[in-house]
Amino acid sequence: MLQKIVIATHKSFNPPDDDAYLPLQVGAAGRESLGFATDDTGDNISGRNSSFCELTGLYWAWKNLDADVMGLCHYRRYFNAPPAHIAAMLESVDCILPKPRNYFIESTYSQYAHAHHAVDLDTTRDIIAERHPDCLAAFDATMKSTKGHRFNMLVMKRPLLDRYCTWLFDILFELEKRLDISAYSEYDRRVFGFVGERLLDVWIRANGIRCAELPVLHTESQHWPKKIFNFLRRKFLPRRK
Repeated sequence: MLQKIVIATHKSFNPPDDDAYLPLQVGAAGRESLGFATDDTGDNISGRNSSFCELTGLYWAWKNLDADVMGLCHYRRYFNAPPAHIAAMLESVDCILPKPRNYFIESTYSQYAHAHHAVDLDTTRDIIAERHPDCLAAFDATMKSTKGHRFNMLVMKRPLLDRYCTWLFDILFELEKRLDISAYSEYDRRVFGFVGERLLDVWIRANGIRCAELPVLHTESQHWPKKIFNFLRRKFLPRRK
């Protein structure tokens, strides 16, 4: 069984020594090559990386790779298990996801609204109601949950990845048409990557996908004191424009 786990990166790094991993320079269009595969070949959305983030890598893998098992991680975030172990896990489950993040005092919706723009999710809900109404209850339940899988990290067998990506990009491309992000900060312009993180849980819930969760291995500092401070500030203080 051929397995390819794309490692999305925008900088040079030392990739793991395992043929299952494929380092991929995302947002490569118009930029100097880092010496890895690039997401600006074949059918691609590389030029939209500033707003789709690592999802330009997922799109490229979906459209251009031929593998039985496919996944996505980051140059500084990996599943804390070797690819061979991940492949073995997929014999009994449909999908591998990172351990979820628990916001405790925030729902998925309120945390996003405090950190970004609520209209992003409100418009996403409208699109799902119109184009995928069978997923609307799962969207609402996901938005109310305090837990969620983040980073757009996943590993799936190819047929399931095809289903997920078809659904995901149908929604995100429509969202891209409807949202005016011209006044967004550089950070908030990453909106389609951020929304995509939340949509993964919606799709998993709506389709009853059997998942196993693995811890995430972080190779760089997560700056938790700063993250916690910003989380509480956004929760209890008005959003700074």
